[in-house]
Amino acid sequence: MAKDIFKKCREYHDSDDARAQGFYPYFRCIDDSYGNHVMCEGSEKIMIGSNNYLGLAQDPRVIEAACEATRRFGAGCTGSRLLNGTISLHERLEGELAEFLQREAVLLFSTGFFANQGALTALLEADDAILCDRENHASIIEGCQTSLARLIPYRHNSATVLGNRLRRLPEQSGKLVITDGVFSMSGDIAHLPSLIPVAKEYGAITYVDEAHSLGVLGPQGRGTVHHFGVNDEVEIVMGTFSKSLGSMGGFIAGSHEMIEFLKHKARCFIFTASLAPAVVGGVLKALEIMQKEPERIDQLWMNTRKMHEGFTSIGFNIGSTQTPIVPILIGSEAKAFVFSQRLFEEGIFATPAIYPAVRYGEAIVRTSFMSTHIEKDLDFILEVFAKLAHELGTFDDPVYTEPGRRRNVFDFALSDQKEPEALRASSRVATREESELYAPLSR
Repeated sequence: MAKDIFKKCREYHDSDDARAQGFYPYFRCIDDSYGNHVMCEGSEKIMIGSNNYLGLAQDPRVIEAACEATRRFGAGCTGSRLLNGTISLHERLEGELAEFLQREAVLLFSTGFFANQGALTALLEADDAILCDRENHASIIEGCQTSLARLIPYRHNSATVLGNRLRRLPEQSGKLVITDGVFSMSGDIAHLPSLIPVAKEYGAITYVDEAHSLGVLGPQGRGTVHHFGVNDEVEIVMGTFSKSLGSMGGFIAGSHEMIEFLKHKARCFIFTASLAPAVVGGVLKALEIMQKEPERIDQLWMNTRKMHEGFTSIGFNIGSTQTPIVPILIGSEAKAFVFSQRLFEEGIFATPAIYPAVRYGEAIVRTSFMSTHIEKDLDFILEVFAKLAHELGTFDDPVYTEPGRRRNVFDFALSDQKEPEALRASSRVATREESELYAPLSR
């Protein structure tokens, strides 16, 4: 009898179990959005779960530019760039991005995920090696795994471990070191000044994913490589439009020769429809505004510093973040879900991150802040976080009482234990198989 490929679907109950217990935090439907505020499930919430760092997704000028592009070119391009799907706006955006990033050329992709996957699968071959930071984004990992190259992880931000890994590789093999510029969960910044010399010593090229650093770091928001002044030493830069530029899509930036190659060899580019006119028109206007209004980035960093100091003063561990991404360490996965649900009830929209997005037993509530957040809202957020930390016994969790100790925590068996006193209990240590609700995001 043939294997039943739907058996795992019938046996999957994690999300239903979480809903039944009253703290499923994902796929919340937003009815209206005002940037830093949204209407969700009948009431207004302060949004601190968005990557809309500069508040440009709702800027009227960006919206009008998207509408104008739609009126001119239609709702979609109805084909791939290779065939009939290239319009003048695509080429204009590629040119303006190349100039902005001080690169020879840029190629647009339909998503940032496709940009990473397309570039890595096209550029790397079977006898090559990819040295990948262990905390890189899933799109990078997927691209590495899809390519024919050997994937070699190295300890997060460790130039020493990177050097040790490179030293063991054959001198003649192709080598690529890939890292996020800003890491999406921890909010810390890649140590490019220490990583790049090691890569060069062993003949490796460097690839930096600027998804969360474009519009945040560097002069005019050019990203991490410009923040450190190493643009000339990084061969490949990738970025997205779904964060600071308020839309969707991605790009690869580098030499003319590389971009021409990717145009004809990257399957994620060739075999998918091109970016819609509305997307490209909106991104062009957002890029213009970002450069002309540097006060947006200045305000973003004022808000960031306030929240770093505020959360720390309350007693939260915010890890190594240096950016508007502020991970609030909770520890127990169940407590992180309950904390997020209580935030929602208090009028704050944020979501938890659990394994495999973060380490076992180190669940977080991932927050991120925008230039458009106002002082009143930020003060309210800090007040609510302080209140809930006391109410839910956050600082009694083992990640606070026994810092540094690694543990595997799967503790979703809380259907009959919703009272605050129950939540203050130490996290249950269990195996993956013993968990009633094992890491919904891991599947």
